[in-house]
Amino acid sequence: MEQRPIIATELLRGQGLGNQLFCYVTARCIAMRNNCDYSILGSETLANNIHSQCGLYFMDLEFGVPAEKKDFSRVYHEREDRLYVANSRHDIEHGAYITGTDETLLNLNADGVRENVLAYGNMQSEDYYLPYKDEIRQWLRVKPEYDCYEYSQDDLCVIHLRCTDYMDSPELFLEKKYWIHGMENMKKINPAMRFMIITNDVREAQKLIPGVAAYNFDLARDYAIIKNAKYLLLANSSFTYFPAFTSTTVKKIIAPKYWARHNVSDGYWASEQNIYEGWTYQDRQGRLFSAEECREELARYKKDSPVYAGRNQPIADGEKERAYRRAQCYYRRYRLSRYWHAAKRKIRRVFSR
Repeated sequence: MEQRPIIATELLRGQGLGNQLFCYVTARCIAMRNNCDYSILGSETLANNIHSQCGLYFMDLEFGVPAEKKDFSRVYHEREDRLYVANSRHDIEHGAYITGTDETLLNLNADGVRENVLAYGNMQSEDYYLPYKDEIRQWLRVKPEYDCYEYSQDDLCVIHLRCTDYMDSPELFLEKKYWIHGMENMKKINPAMRFMIITNDVREAQKLIPGVAAYNFDLARDYAIIKNAKYLLLANSSFTYFPAFTSTTVKKIIAPKYWARHNVSDGYWASEQNIYEGWTYQDRQGRLFSAEECREELARYKKDSPVYAGRNQPIADGEKERAYRRAQCYYRRYRLSRYWHAAKRKIRRVFSR
């Protein structure tokens, strides 16, 4: 039998589990689409990162054909589009990542060139993998001994709140009003809705949303609780994507509109890849939008926005000082807001004694 070409990716140690699963799933699905074998390099780093040092002990993943980097005649990096705007130090220097689907990545080897390709990138567009949802559910099946349905209840919404590693980035960290709006929207579905928080920082979560129980279980339990929830109010974090995507119980998912730039966007998405079918997206005023409405709005923005027209063009050196001043004003407002909320918490504690 003729040996088939290989499409592969490499899991990197600096990636979070969600990012690693996106690369894993996308590489397998693109290989299937292009009638190729697949290979996953760097499998030893899976979940040995910010989430855990125990590996992905609650799943049995297959890693395809054994291969090394020297086995690949071509290395392909997913296309990147960036928007250089004065919302943060990161976006001034590196640009906000706004990329959509990369058609070349989607169709690797579709032209009949039989070569082994090692692909790198964000790889989070559902165009890469959506036709293979049933297969993905099997690949990412949680072992029965680690599955958890204890919190799969019709009157319970699971909130995933990303704290510590986002808190120094005001363009990224979701402020209290996002969560309050989200809880209000969930209560429109069921006025008796209860809430619990899954988070990487219980102490900060309790400060942000006092009165709601917050938990940081082990990696498997956090993942399984999100997977089996009936209602999800999510942060802009890739960790929650695949438990939500493979769920057979979830009825409603609310996530931040504009994803990683919910707080500052004037219409762009960071990134466009994070608009997902079946999800509901909430804007800064608490209004809800379907994925299709978000795509239609983004299409208009890309057509009409002079900001978007300047994508991939770094800010000129002569303009950077003014850009940094603007970003600094935003950072200052963010810090003052946190100080104000901290002061209010202290006052409440004094008067509650």
